[in-house]
Amino acid sequence: MRITIVLASVVLAAALSHGETAKPKHYVCPPCGLPCDAEVSDKPGSCPKCGMALIDQDEAKAQAAAKKKVGILIFNGVQIIDYTGPYEIFQGAGFDVYTVAETKDPITTVAGMTVVPKYTFADAPLPEILVVPGGGVAGTLGNAATLKWVKETTAKTQHTMSVCNGAFILAKAGLLDGLTATTTHGNVSRLAAEYPKTKVVDDQRFVDNGKIITTGGLTAGIDGALHVVALTLGKGQAQQVALGEEYDWRADGGLARGTLADTQIETWIDASLDGTGDWEIVSTQGGTDRWEVVAKGTSRLSAAELSDHFGKVCTKEGKWTSVPGSTSRWKFTGRDGKPWGGTLLVESLPGAAGKYSVKLTIVREG
Repeated sequence: MRITIVLASVVLAAALSHGETAKPKHYVCPPCGLPCDAEVSDKPGSCPKCGMALIDQDEAKAQAAAKKKVGILIFNGVQIIDYTGPYEIFQGAGFDVYTVAETKDPITTVAGMTVVPKYTFADAPLPEILVVPGGGVAGTLGNAATLKWVKETTAKTQHTMSVCNGAFILAKAGLLDGLTATTTHGNVSRLAAEYPKTKVVDDQRFVDNGKIITTGGLTAGIDGALHVVALTLGKGQAQQVALGEEYDWRADGGLARGTLADTQIETWIDASLDGTGDWEIVSTQGGTDRWEVVAKGTSRLSAAELSDHFGKVCTKEGKWTSVPGSTSRWKFTGRDGKPWGGTLLVESLPGAAGKYSVKLTIVREG
């Protein structure tokens, strides 16, 4: 009797084992976000749509579940590179990246690109990382549903990162109170004035407060995304992603747009040319301690009259003072409180009546 029971158990176990091994396998694309991810094959091989080698479906599910989720807010007027730059970096790092908007109606970006959001606030998976881009944000700042979703989602994220003037969305949601932040260099003063509880800086490409990260404008979002990849997967992984994207990543900082010397003159330099003729900026270049702008054009004014006009603009708009004994050299105190010098040269172009070259050079002197 005992022998009969043992044999029956062995037979049953063998049958169960046979049933498990006989379970048919299915194969799918490695999850990459393309529609063919959802197609299933009974045989290994290559995907007929994208050409990638098929993998076991259970393995694909495990890979998808292990991916960090990155939700990117989009809205009418969103700046293209503000959201596509981080999107490219995070997908390159193997994260599960998707767009989220209030509805699934197509949105129109700055410059007219039409994009259909993948999820709405109601059905979006909870992201570990939330990206809040900028652009034309006026409508979003007045949208209570969006601000509520950003605030409530951020309460559960590991990181929430703004790009460009997306910092205003975080600030309006009350997420920057008591923190240090940055934004597009041209919006630094306005962010500081409108949200005095936030310390706003212009000398960092991105500011990391731990959960909340803010970046400068446009391409600075790429650096912010690489920084988050480094925090999540390690610096080496972030470097590999940057190499793969052929991006010159400076992990310790890189360009802080607000520190360039042209910020000493950018608010009025173009306007100084208005009404004096037809001008073309042929070069505008420099660094943090020096900047040079060269324009060429035609004018009904003489070289002396142009010099007098530009000098008056420098005096009024830049609070410059002329160096005694010189008609082309100036002194002024920069936005940084440091002494600066300026040289303005207006020259007639040889053989061309009424055509001029104007060169303005500024240099930090202390």
